[in-house]
Amino acid sequence: MTQALDQTRRGFLGAAVFAVASASFVARGRAAGEVSAPASQKPLSPLPAAFATPREIKAGVLSVGYVEAGPSDGAPVILLHGWPYDIHSYVDVVPALAARGYRVIVPYLRGYGTTRFLSDQTMRNAEPAALAVDVIDLMDALKIEKAVIGGYDWGARTANIVAALWPQRCKAMVSVSGYLIGSQEAGRMALPPKAELQWWYQFYFATERGRAGYDQYRRDFARLIWETASPQWHFDDATFERSAKAFDNPDHVEISIHNYRWRLGLAEGEARYEAFEKQLAAAPVIIVPTITLEGDANGAPHPEPAAYAKKFTGKYQHRMLKGGVGHNLPQEAPQAFVQAIIDADRL
Repeated sequence: MTQALDQTRRGFLGAAVFAVASASFVARGRAAGEVSAPASQKPLSPLPAAFATPREIKAGVLSVGYVEAGPSDGAPVILLHGWPYDIHSYVDVVPALAARGYRVIVPYLRGYGTTRFLSDQTMRNAEPAALAVDVIDLMDALKIEKAVIGGYDWGARTANIVAALWPQRCKAMVSVSGYLIGSQEAGRMALPPKAELQWWYQFYFATERGRAGYDQYRRDFARLIWETASPQWHFDDATFERSAKAFDNPDHVEISIHNYRWRLGLAEGEARYEAFEKQLAAAPVIIVPTITLEGDANGAPHPEPAAYAKKFTGKYQHRMLKGGVGHNLPQEAPQAFVQAIIDADRL
């Protein structure tokens, strides 16, 4: 494997081979330093009113379920969740940003919660470009020209793609675990055994047994991922179940399986996204102002900050959150995530 291809593969899959060893704050234009953000150990957060009654809007091929809070004329912020999580990752982030005057929108990704496909004939496609187009379609439907976009896991990758392909629609970005754009070609490249081990579920999903197992045990599966990805986050049963309801979506299993099979080159995408995927395969730089975040107890595969710093060519900062913060960073360290959104907006 060439060094370039290896680095691209790591950027896409999370670079499990690298451990987060850097305690530096990579910054251009601002002071460097660490951020102390103890992992949340509190019980179920009170449910903000916006989360109690999700809205719906037709956008592209979907009827998107989403929550919205804050003034309708506020600066838009779009927050994207990951797998296997849901909009409640932002349950403490949303009211804090709304109180600062932002119009905050958190959609259920395709295959989650109340988001549905408009047609039974539409391919249940979860290739990265499709998820990014969903965001653009949602912005168009909501008549949002430009927004600050933030995310983690699948949501961070989607935010990266929107910022790379449509920088004119992205005012600034907050991305947990940095630069996650990749390609099928990069996904086919082998990693060292210890790195591959962390992606066990990706290989499990490549089998029909894996599809059936995830369908039958989706809650047990998600809880296992939560526990291994955030080993110091002591969430209670109510917190987990509140999010797990989103996995009852009729397309959840098919979307989850297709995403991971596509990454390995075992599933095809759609022709309408082919040009976008070719652009992404070149690992484009991101020019929009960006703050990347990482938790010091992230148990999921993730790249070392130094491996992706040069992919951000605009104003840029990296923040390492200390105090046992894991993979679901917005829910575990909401104050730090809120501050990153505010600061990115001001870069």
